[in-house]
Amino acid sequence: MTGRPNLLLVMADQLAAPFLRCYGGDTAITPAIDRLAEEGVVFESAYANSPLCAPSRFSMMSGRLNSVIGAYDNASEFPASVPTFAHHLRSAGYQTSLIGKMHFVGPDQLHGFEERLTTDIYPADFGWTPNWDDPDGRFDWWFHNMDSVTDAGVAEASNQLDFDDDVGHQALRKLRDLARTSDDRPWFVTVSFTHPHDPYVARPEFWERYDRVEIPMPAVADGAVTHDRHSERLRHVIAADVTSVTDDQIRAARRAYFANVSYVDDWLRQIRDTLERFDLADDTVTVFTADHGDMLGERGLWYKMSFFEHSARVPLIVHDPARRSAAQATTHVSLLDLAPTLLDLAGVEATEPMEGASVLPFVSSPDPDRTVVGEYLGEGAVAPIFMIRRGDLKLVWCSADPPQLYDVAADPHELTNLADDPAHGATLESFTAEVTKRWDVDRIDAEVRASQRDRADVDRALRRGRYRSWDHQPTVDAGQQYMRNHLDLNDVESGRRY
Repeated sequence: MTGRPNLLLVMADQLAAPFLRCYGGDTAITPAIDRLAEEGVVFESAYANSPLCAPSRFSMMSGRLNSVIGAYDNASEFPASVPTFAHHLRSAGYQTSLIGKMHFVGPDQLHGFEERLTTDIYPADFGWTPNWDDPDGRFDWWFHNMDSVTDAGVAEASNQLDFDDDVGHQALRKLRDLARTSDDRPWFVTVSFTHPHDPYVARPEFWERYDRVEIPMPAVADGAVTHDRHSERLRHVIAADVTSVTDDQIRAARRAYFANVSYVDDWLRQIRDTLERFDLADDTVTVFTADHGDMLGERGLWYKMSFFEHSARVPLIVHDPARRSAAQATTHVSLLDLAPTLLDLAGVEATEPMEGASVLPFVSSPDPDRTVVGEYLGEGAVAPIFMIRRGDLKLVWCSADPPQLYDVAADPHELTNLADDPAHGATLESFTAEVTKRWDVDRIDAEVRASQRDRADVDRALRRGRYRSWDHQPTVDAGQQYMRNHLDLNDVESGRRY
């Protein structure tokens, strides 16, 4: 590799790290992810800072917590004034391209990317705004429900397959274009798929890969634990409290989820193969991650929105051809660390402080006491929920609920709440003091509620009369493609050949 490396960020949506073989899982068939892990660095304890699509991505791109930038949930505007890793890399001379999902909300649909080759799969407006002032309300027209589980199975085509097929196609073409470009700038490309996010519907060729695979039931069945208050609210939000599901339906949903993990893996294989065929592999650092996980029936919960391991823990693999050796890094890291890591790989310094740090030093110098924090400020909550992960322990704290304290090393399924044990009273007291020191809880609560009310007012107004969408409209200048009479045919043919 000479000069600054090219950077490729490949993202899955709702991919829980514990289901992958390189994280100890034994069901998902993922040869491309496995190979990336075998040649790169696997960060074994990586967390989403907000286990929900849009806010997770906002904190990931900015390197700052959601309560700091004022972007709380799936209908929060990501402020255009907040610098992102795309802004920093672009300022440093990188080409920056986004392909696929990033769930930007608001009129700015680029946030530093020079180009965006697809639209998003989810809306960019305020229509999905939660309402903490109505904690018992449900919004069936946009909240999750249990249809994804009860209707799980096979489909040759679906809304999400349409989207991700386009994402994959555009990604391969973009890489081929970069191999043929006269632009000598290094490049940063983000390829972001929406699978294996529910609904749990898989294409037959991927479903059939699991014909002879035993699909495990959840390790912690519904009813095996007493639900904490937030879990009870989440069950209401997704209608799990009023929907009966059979073991066959649960297995079908899990099989489709694993099949869709394999679908994403297949696109990763094609992307990596394209890098190699077009002589880009030796100059490109590949990072693979996800925005959050999926409970997938564990504890009777589905989807995300909690800080249990299956919901909050994500894969993070860094493959650097200059350091082609397998490694496992045990230090706790989070998606807040992704922006400073990308800048570190590119040799770029941020112009403002970030709350994360580059993960690269932890490969050779582990930090067993490093602290990772999280916030959940979206639907299903009634007040801000905060998480602190340090050493073997994880605290989940909310002013509206009893605290939860788990020894994740000794109790990986988080079955025993140590906050109820007087022997851990001093630890709980120390963690609680840390929460109130790190966060102004009352102020954040007030700001979130005010934002929800304001956005609801704006959304109602904008739906009266002519509606103008903020959704990204990708454009292509067909007059500059293929053979045109103002272009020299010989130049077109030679310039597009590799």
